[in-house]
Amino acid sequence: MSHLTAGIDVGSSSVKAAILRSVAGDHGELVASATQRIRRRNVREVARATFEEVCERAGLPCPALDSLSTAPFDYVASTGEADLVEGATGHFYGMTAHARGALFLDPEAAAALDVGALHARAIRMDPRGKVMRHRMTSQCASGSGQFIENIARYLGVPLEDVGTLSTQSPSGEEVSSICAVLAETDVINMVSRGIGAPDILKGIHLSLAGRLLRLLRAIGGDGKVVVTGGLAIDEGLVKALRETIAGERRGSKAVTSTIVADPRGVVAGALGAALLGAFRTEQLRRLGDARISAA
Repeated sequence: MSHLTAGIDVGSSSVKAAILRSVAGDHGELVASATQRIRRRNVREVARATFEEVCERAGLPCPALDSLSTAPFDYVASTGEADLVEGATGHFYGMTAHARGALFLDPEAAAALDVGALHARAIRMDPRGKVMRHRMTSQCASGSGQFIENIARYLGVPLEDVGTLSTQSPSGEEVSSICAVLAETDVINMVSRGIGAPDILKGIHLSLAGRLLRLLRAIGGDGKVVVTGGLAIDEGLVKALRETIAGERRGSKAVTSTIVADPRGVVAGALGAALLGAFRTEQLRRLGDARISAA
């Protein structure tokens, strides 16, 4: 049975929403998606605005999330900061949602790299999306998208240009991968030495790529790895990940990961939540049918 479901993913810097038409959460079609930055706005208001935007893009009426009915949706699922989405039908844990979203983007995916504003995590899942192992970066900001945003602001580079500029550098300038404070000090010194923004950004991406691949190795993340989260569209980071893996293959470390980049990876959490909502809807329907039959 086909279900129309929506997913809302509230992150630390943005809210993502997705609408899917799927069969029991297994096969689906992305109807529409939307993303809005939180900046200094009220998060609940951003969640509401993002949901209204995705409904408008889909050409569907937008239900009030604080009402008893979510029509025309069978299920409205939240993930991320659950308490900031009032009136959702149900909530799913973020890692589970990203794992399921990654499989939607590539059914052969064995792992996901969720790179958000405040943290990054590697998730290994089975073919059904069950999380088998995971590992997250420490509290240090140098493993997050916020760190890249801070560096871009210091360099005077628009955030949307970071990836393109990074790919223009052949090798990049090495920066500290231990601490965000030390890395930012490195950047200040590089600017004073006249090193260009492309080389600095490439160095930042290579540093971040090294940390992410250590997470992958820790969970045994071989095979196809889908990049999800806000940095899924950062072509500089994707290129750095692939180059770092290629370099390790030539050395003593056996790395068999293949990085998969999809622009829809930004909304992977919302995608996964919507798919899980369809799966739960089907479970509840079958439970209801079973009770009726038993009666």
